[in-house]
Amino acid sequence: MESITMYLTNNSFTGPIPDWIKRIKVRSQVDLSYNNFSEDSEPPTCRETVNLFKSSSGGKNLQLSECLGNYPCLKDRYSLYINCGGKNVTIGGIDYEADNDIGGAAKYVPMISNWELSSTGHFWDITNSTSIDSDYLAQNISVLRMNDSELYTTARLSPLSLTYYIRCLGKGNYTVKLHFAEIVIRGNSSFYSLGRRIFDVYIQGNLRLKDFNIKRTAKGVDKEYVHEFKAVAVRDKTLEIRFRWAGKGTTDVPKRGTYGPLISAISVKSGKLDSLDEEFKPPNDRQKKILIVVGAVVLFLLLVFMILGALWWKGLWDRISREEELRGLDLKTGIFTLRQIKAATNNFDEANKIGEGGFGSVYKGILLDGTIVAVKQLSSRSTQGHREFVNEIGMISGLQHPNVVRLYGCCAEGNQLLLVYEYMENNNLAHSLFGEKEVQLNLDWPTRLRICIGIAKGLAFLHEESPLKMVHRDIKTTNVLLDKDINPKISDFGLARLDEEENTHISTRVAGTIGYMAPEYALWGYLTYKADVYSFGVVALEIVAGKSNMKYRPNENFVCLLDWALVEQQKGNLMELVDPKVGTEFNKEEAMTIIKVALLCTNSSPALRPTMSQVVSMLEGRTAVHEITSTDPSFYGDQIGFKSFSNFDLQRSATHSPIRSSDTHSLVRSSDSHSLVRSSDSMHIESSSTSA
Repeated sequence: MESITMYLTNNSFTGPIPDWIKRIKVRSQVDLSYNNFSEDSEPPTCRETVNLFKSSSGGKNLQLSECLGNYPCLKDRYSLYINCGGKNVTIGGIDYEADNDIGGAAKYVPMISNWELSSTGHFWDITNSTSIDSDYLAQNISVLRMNDSELYTTARLSPLSLTYYIRCLGKGNYTVKLHFAEIVIRGNSSFYSLGRRIFDVYIQGNLRLKDFNIKRTAKGVDKEYVHEFKAVAVRDKTLEIRFRWAGKGTTDVPKRGTYGPLISAISVKSGKLDSLDEEFKPPNDRQKKILIVVGAVVLFLLLVFMILGALWWKGLWDRISREEELRGLDLKTGIFTLRQIKAATNNFDEANKIGEGGFGSVYKGILLDGTIVAVKQLSSRSTQGHREFVNEIGMISGLQHPNVVRLYGCCAEGNQLLLVYEYMENNNLAHSLFGEKEVQLNLDWPTRLRICIGIAKGLAFLHEESPLKMVHRDIKTTNVLLDKDINPKISDFGLARLDEEENTHISTRVAGTIGYMAPEYALWGYLTYKADVYSFGVVALEIVAGKSNMKYRPNENFVCLLDWALVEQQKGNLMELVDPKVGTEFNKEEAMTIIKVALLCTNSSPALRPTMSQVVSMLEGRTAVHEITSTDPSFYGDQIGFKSFSNFDLQRSATHSPIRSSDTHSLVRSSDSHSLVRSSDSMHIESSSTSA
């Protein structure tokens, strides 16, 4: 039998331990803690890789006497100090005992000073379950500036459960101090900053801290936090302190120790150390009665406050949750107050309103230092909720590129969700190309070429060059902003998703704009970088033609601008697509290059579309454009599906109503039968509107 790691902890198993478990190889790790096996069923030998802590009925340990060392309680003790994961150290005249056993995935460690340690759980990124390295000990690698830093340079880790069991304590009440400092998760942009450590703390079997987060409570990494529990009763000479991961936090991070319980030091001290000869006495009946009355009054007041706060509790909770998550982000931007934003926008004056996006209104504002900004005020009815808001901030905050809009900061107060961007003097590309005549810009051919190349470079940055590579998912002319020099910048990352390195695609809820979505994404929810490439191809055609893809129909034979372009390609008349407003003095070779690249990008097969870096190279003339002729079998592969989807949108274009999942039943293709089926939950498509 090969070495295995097996966890049977915290079940209600009874009877003898099965023989096949006893025969498991020594290098395997087996956890049988917290069960009810019979006391006559212990394994034949003492092994550190078999955890039998509290494994028998009555909460006893099924371990041989020689394994425990048969340490009797020669006398009662009234204090204990442990430097978890570290060596002996003296702090303020107090000697903290060493706790530097390497630990393990299923290990029970009896200490000669009458305390014991039980460790359970296997870190998912440790490939060798029998590693002798200190995988369960944390060692700080930076300079700690807090007092008593020697207590926090090391800590003990566990991915699942960690229990300190203290014996031989005198009867009475104790003060328990738990010392924490986050020394594994970092505050920078490394992988070690992506974890989120959340666990519960039990004392004497009672839950005392729920969903405890060291970094959040200590307000940062490498900062100490000491939680004190007073009047902890000890009646049978034992004290149990347990740290348990309850399934929350972040585990999908490729670095060990960024999840699960972590403890730096433990202090246990009696309240009667000055009179050790006096018998410890439990609280008298009078004290109990007072506590009961006080508890009843507190409970009543708590219920009253809960009833009075029922109307505003949800809003308060959302605000606190937003603010805590914002503080937890490794932002490269600032956090604005609502007062600052109101002053900048003149209290969101309608005169300063410069756009209305799918997620809310956009206002022009002027900060105190004279900086002009654009403030996106997310609507309370917006489909972009709390998670999407935090996603957008976290992803944009570190991105800097000439063709990506810059985020100055954010604000989350009360019901307000606000993003503060750099101000773009010339609004968006749709406004300049398709708006009313009085607001359209005179975009000559060199400007259109520069805009097209700029968008391509921005997308190449997001796909291939940025620290957090992402798919935008909603590239369209309203999401391309123009600065005072008419340089394009990609905006609105509310629909973006981080690239999953192990995945070749992301099958997810469809959220985008009809007319710009790739067929494989619109019909099957199959999302890759090539979906953005398709959207870019549509935008490039719109730049050349000066016409909206979904609003242009030269006659009843054409569905949209792209449909017209495909027909003109087959006829060999691609130059018919060029906007007459650019005049006759333009570079026809450059125009032909953009059109051919656009048609290549909108190929129905994602595999035949180029990457955005290849698109940039072709547009700049560094590489030739690979043409796909209309005779290629893949060229019209999904045109039927595309036209069906486009025709469906045209039926709704008159009212500009949003498309709901119920409207798209007939548009979702079954992967098993290759037929069109009804699916009420398979797709969600957000409608578009002009945004600044």
